[in-house]
Amino acid sequence: MDKKETILLDACLLDVIDKHAFDAELSNGHRFVAFLGRNDFGCKHPLTGEMVTVEMSPYDMSTGRLVIDQEQ
Repeated sequence: MDKKETILLDACLLDVIDKHAFDAELSNGHRFVAFLGRNDFGCKHPLTGEMVTVEMSPYDMSTGRLVIDQEQ
């Protein structure tokens, strides 16, 4: 069994690092880098100040992946 351990959290995007990476902050003040997933490069990019959902590993809380709703 291959079980993927991830945590879904809400975060606010603070700044754009480049076209696929963002500075983000959780509600408790923890800051990290959020990346777009490979399959999301063609989707509408989120804007600074926007609340987003991020997927994070419990083993590395310094980075996360933006979860983009494909229906938007």
